[in-house]
Amino acid sequence: MALIEFTEKGLYCPPADLYIDPWRPVRRALITHAHADHSRWGMGVYAAHRHSIPVMRHRLGSIEAVGVDYGEKLRVNGVDVSFHPAGHIPGSAQIRLKFGKEIWVISGDYKLEDDGLAEPFAPVKCTHFVTESTFGLPIYRWQPQHEVMSDLNGWWAANRDYGLCSLVLTYALGKAQRILSSIDAGIGEVFVHGAVHQTNLALEHAGYSFPHARYLTSEIDKSRLRGALVLAPPSALGSPWVNRLKPYRTASASGWMALRGNRRRRNADRGFVLSDHADWESLNSAVEATGAEHIFVTHGYSDVFSDWLRAKGLRADTVKTAFEGESAEMKPARNGENDSE
Repeated sequence: MALIEFTEKGLYCPPADLYIDPWRPVRRALITHAHADHSRWGMGVYAAHRHSIPVMRHRLGSIEAVGVDYGEKLRVNGVDVSFHPAGHIPGSAQIRLKFGKEIWVISGDYKLEDDGLAEPFAPVKCTHFVTESTFGLPIYRWQPQHEVMSDLNGWWAANRDYGLCSLVLTYALGKAQRILSSIDAGIGEVFVHGAVHQTNLALEHAGYSFPHARYLTSEIDKSRLRGALVLAPPSALGSPWVNRLKPYRTASASGWMALRGNRRRRNADRGFVLSDHADWESLNSAVEATGAEHIFVTHGYSDVFSDWLRAKGLRADTVKTAFEGESAEMKPARNGENDSE
């Protein structure tokens, strides 16, 4: 019996009779993190790192969920299960399963750079490693976070001097909090869209704090928005909500901003290359650090990355999943569009 099987419902562990990040309803699910493509509605019981539980309940409603700590050991029908830091967003985890001599690590989404917010990635030795490949091309190589944030602060300060609001479009979970934790709040006031505000509240239940973030309600005097920084999900740009920010400049914070044309296609004045996923070098480093004899490559440039690993003499296979990585509303278009990757 294989320890992990790739099924139409998700990654299944037959000996323990449970799934990891399933995309269809199942009885028992282990969840790597609270993003919607990995944590879906309809599971009987969820188990995730305890920092993920408040966000999962905010997004999924009333669920039966068990929170665990990093390194805490569970034993399910003879299978040893533990959660280990993935460095992706607060509460993100790699899930280790051991049965006999087989050790599998399902990494979910991850990044190796310590962002000062999420628990930093910790490599886990294993025999089988399931890795994402969202940015699995050599062109994707990230600048250090402090350099990106310095550029963002400079852009914001320049807009402030012109009396403009600075609107940064970014994910409501993970990247928004990363920016809030790293910006120079001395430049001006910081406001957040309701989606970011509600996520912040959920994370505050887990012990996080975002003192500079003010919820942008209709009661806020519009004059306060001149020179302010506003964080909102990409969908806000096409909504009536954004009209009250005028005059404003927009920026998109995403790994996809590494390619020319993506900023223009997202109607952004400025693009900041900031991703919560591993870049090319980090993907290779993570695989090497596991010492795995068999690598399974999932969402992203999975065929390219698995071909690369095989060329290096490693045993690697592509696995089709329903995970998206850094894609929703941010990913460049495909199907032959001029500015696609």
